[in-house]
Amino acid sequence: MALETSPESPAPVRQIANAIGSWIDRLGAVWVEGQVAQMSRRPGMQTVFLTLRDSVADISVPVTCTRFLLDSLNPPLVEGASVIIHAKPSYYANRGTLSLQARDIRPVGLGELLARLEQRRQLLAAEGLFASELKRPLPFLPTKVGLVTAANSAAERDVLENARRRWPQVRFEVAYAAMQGSRSAADVVEKLQRLDRDAEVDVIVVARGGGSVEDLLPFSDEHLIRAVHAARTPIVSAIGHEPDSPLLDLAADVRASTPTDAAKLVVPDVVEEQRIVATGRDRLRGGIAALIHREQTLLDSLRSRPVLADPRSLIDARRDEVTMLRDRARRTVGHALDRAADDIGHHRARARALSPLETLKRGYAVAQDADGHVLTSVAEAAEGAAVSIRLADGRLTTTINSIEKDPTDD
Repeated sequence: MALETSPESPAPVRQIANAIGSWIDRLGAVWVEGQVAQMSRRPGMQTVFLTLRDSVADISVPVTCTRFLLDSLNPPLVEGASVIIHAKPSYYANRGTLSLQARDIRPVGLGELLARLEQRRQLLAAEGLFASELKRPLPFLPTKVGLVTAANSAAERDVLENARRRWPQVRFEVAYAAMQGSRSAADVVEKLQRLDRDAEVDVIVVARGGGSVEDLLPFSDEHLIRAVHAARTPIVSAIGHEPDSPLLDLAADVRASTPTDAAKLVVPDVVEEQRIVATGRDRLRGGIAALIHREQTLLDSLRSRPVLADPRSLIDARRDEVTMLRDRARRTVGHALDRAADDIGHHRARARALSPLETLKRGYAVAQDADGHVLTSVAEAAEGAAVSIRLADGRLTTTINSIEKDPTDD
């Protein structure tokens, strides 16, 4: 029943708010279809806040549900999923807001598709097919680049033109495959495996332009993901645009946001590499020049020293020193020899003074018998015996004619 109001008797805000709440309560629980645009879990709260957006019109409504309901969904609910919600509309008069209190949530349409993809992602991730430690680095300059794409497609032109612009000598092995439709996944797997068997192919790019979620479904195919995982050649995924995220992006070694980005990843930029080489060469030249300058400065410093400016000065100084030491040694040895000669003269004179020969020179003589015994007494001689007399300058041999004994005092 409509409210009776007029300028003279307007209804207060609380009355209008309560009336709206009453009308909404009469609606009861309803089934609502929409797309989850936003999902917020607040720590410590058992209530989860969602935003349900209409798939056609720019209209959205907030939804609340229990954490238990949301956690019980398998696969888990993700943003962007299309769902059907059984909910009770509620109007909060205090804030003047309308929300839906969800009692049941069911994926539907695209949301159901995304849910299946999420479930597949979880299963493959549990097997380790997306593990980061399995990712292989791309070669710096591949011998040949394999490209799996649709014939005469924009993705093919983007990859080839941008790669050749960056590195004109790059070689491509292009394998055309259906990039959309029911046979797309099997065709891509076949071409991928053929390129993987080519020993000259160092990296493989799987490229396709953007598209809807349904168009990109082949690149989330489990058979394709396992083929990428088993490949020996590094794989670059260039599927769709930045928001698109098929499972191939997770399985590939490198994800390129676009085919153009893939071309930048697989080959270096020749201009940039030339600049790096030129910079490195200039730095090397500068380093060598600085080293030569430093060594030349050190050499000049050494050459400026007197000993190196005129090396003979050091030799002359040492020669004079050797000459002085030699003369001093000669004088020392001469003095020592003189002192030794004097000592020898003194000892010789002393020895001569004690020599019997010196005694003989003073007029004495030594008599010896025929056996060479020295006669010290006339009693030891006999008349007629041969006697040898030793003088200072020779020896006399004579015969004793007579013997006279000197008288001695008793």
